[in-house]
Amino acid sequence: MAELQIEDSELVLHLSSVEKMEGLHGDVRVPLSSVTGARSVDDVWQELRGMRAPGTGVPGTLAVGTWRGGFGKDFAVVHGHGPGVVVEVAGGEYARLLVSMADADVIAAHLASVAPSA
Repeated sequence: MAELQIEDSELVLHLSSVEKMEGLHGDVRVPLSSVTGARSVDDVWQELRGMRAPGTGVPGTLAVGTWRGGFGKDFAVVHGHGPGVVVEVAGGEYARLLVSMADADVIAAHLASVAPSA
């Protein structure tokens, strides 16, 4: 299962080996100074937008990889309908990181408290 961790001055989205294959991507690293917000949501699936390319998607079940649209790109690791964290990022490769996790409230509050721009 994916994890969000702060390492030095970066927010790192660590992916499991299976998620790396599903998303056709390695761990995602974002400068902590680029994080402009973090919030928990009850159903992170509802936050998906755009079209998947590349990655793996099964409607309502699995969404791992890059989602693209007029907004730019998001990176998602979403497993079904349930709680998750949405991390807003400015000036990076991705506009948002969307991650399924049971402790979304705690993680989002912690990120919001430590990110200089949040």
